[in-house]
Amino acid sequence: MPTTAQLYQCFVLSVWATKFYLPIDLIRIDERTGNIAFIAGEETVITIDAQGRWDKTHE
Repeated sequence: MPTTAQLYQCFVLSVWATKFYLPIDLIRIDERTGNIAFIAGEETVITIDAQGRWDKTHE
């Protein structure tokens, strides 16, 4: 289960992505690390840790 901080940050990032008309392709919890993987659009990959901190990478 995601933490409260992860849920909040996931919601905020979902609003951000749709504001820029990016499709949200995947939201999934990595069961090994407990991080949320958030993939939006063709290039944006975001991971959200248990404290709600996120890191954005472009692939």
